[in-house]
Amino acid sequence: MDDVSSRSIEGENPRYLPQAKIYAGSAAVSSGIAPFWEIEDATALKIALEVRRDGAVAYDATTTTASFHRPPQGLVDHLWHSQPFPDGAVLSTGTGTGIVPGLDFTLRGGDVVEITVDGVGKLSNPVRGDQAELDWLVEAIDHPLTRRAHRTGASRGR
Repeated sequence: MDDVSSRSIEGENPRYLPQAKIYAGSAAVSSGIAPFWEIEDATALKIALEVRRDGAVAYDATTTTASFHRPPQGLVDHLWHSQPFPDGAVLSTGTGTGIVPGLDFTLRGGDVVEITVDGVGKLSNPVRGDQAELDWLVEAIDHPLTRRAHRTGASRGR
């Protein structure tokens, strides 16, 4: 999952964290999700973040799942203990130590954010510069075919 929360909102006050994560386009989930039980050693996965701007690397950092406050297996156990998920679940772990840019860095329209997790895969997302560019997503929330058509460039609509 690529969490591109609003750093300007988060930076103002930690209590604003929920508001920083609710706008359209603030999180992307890859279609190539790897089930936890297929990961050989989830305690030592390397996670790399790269932000490209105008064709050059504007920010890059790495961390590992070993830096997490709670081990991945503990997070999975806690999630599944709370209730069953017959169709599975996406567990967002939060950010590991050392990968988050400083408050002086902000994403810009046109940037490309790439997250790579060794043994799992890579997720690459363009940053949109204007909320209007995501209006289709909000309007299509109940129309999966509209979302698919937009992603693939197909002419199919609602």
